[in-house]
Amino acid sequence: MTSLRKGTGAGAGTGATTPLTVLPLRDLPGARLCGSCDLETRQALSAALGVVTGMPGAVVHLDLSAVAFLDPAAVAALVQASAALNGEGRRLLLHDPPYSLRKVVEMFPDECAALEVAA
Repeated sequence: MTSLRKGTGAGAGTGATTPLTVLPLRDLPGARLCGSCDLETRQALSAALGVVTGMPGAVVHLDLSAVAFLDPAAVAALVQASAALNGEGRRLLLHDPPYSLRKVVEMFPDECAALEVAA
């Protein structure tokens, strides 16, 4: 997988949005996201989730340790990707999610039930 960068809209280049970079994990099927997941990076996140969910394996991993922020639409995209994999008898395992994601999961447990966070 190659790195995907997005951040060409309003505020791009001004530091308003951190470009989203996606890198493959070395030892596990999955990817590491770096940056912010918001309106400016939505297309990059969608493309990354498409690649990750297409990877073989019963469990695919998403390292979020370098993600500064996920907006509600990004959380919804993660829920949809996870639910799609669950429907195939597979899992999307999230590693080190940022505070913004943990808070949304805490506030909306039913809506985020498909998300699985590594211990």
